[in-house]
Amino acid sequence: MRSDRLRWTGVGCALLAAALTLLVAARWGPVVSYDEQLARCLHASAVSRPGVTAATRALSDWAWDPWTMRGLAALACCLLWRRGERGRALRIGVATAVAAAVQRGLKELVGRERPVWPDPVDSAQYAAYPSGHAMTATVVCGLLLWLLPRPAPGTAGNRLARTAWALAAVSVAGVGFTRLYLGVHWLSDVVGGWLLGVALVALVIRFPGPGRPARSPSGCVPVGADRR
Repeated sequence: MRSDRLRWTGVGCALLAAALTLLVAARWGPVVSYDEQLARCLHASAVSRPGVTAATRALSDWAWDPWTMRGLAALACCLLWRRGERGRALRIGVATAVAAAVQRGLKELVGRERPVWPDPVDSAQYAAYPSGHAMTATVVCGLLLWLLPRPAPGTAGNRLARTAWALAAVSVAGVGFTRLYLGVHWLSDVVGGWLLGVALVALVIRFPGPGRPARSPSGCVPVGADRR
């Protein structure tokens, strides 16, 4: 049941991302209009609150920067490799690289311009759609959560897992907000990054790893399969 939910979540996010990408590429009026209204509102707040803007820039440029996230993924890969879990290490490394390639390719393909302000509070390079910050954070945080063991309810491990989930949720949502608040992305850029990230995480988790025995529909390992 959990596997089915994961599969359909990934499929749903992939379809929504494809639809949103088409609407953005076509410059569909309702999407463009709402993006511009929200961007103007948040930019006015960022200009009038320099202290909040400075803190937001620090979070966006350092704590939640794509290279920071990729560094966490690389660290996880190294630890898994040393523990002999090379299949999972490779999956995380490949997924992180694919996320970077997909978001860069879509930026080139869609070619959406970023917001332009007479009084910018931050700047960014390349095209706007999708948000690389949002997609990278979603992929890395999702895969790191996948690595967590499933502790028994009420244990210290369970509390640690809940804390990790909370930090991941704050990071994914927070990085999206910072990109909007700093006026370097449209809302649909961030939503597109989130959807693509979730779809990629679901694909990676669902994809059978190297050496993993096939399972029957009942979840049992077939007779004669390796039961390591």
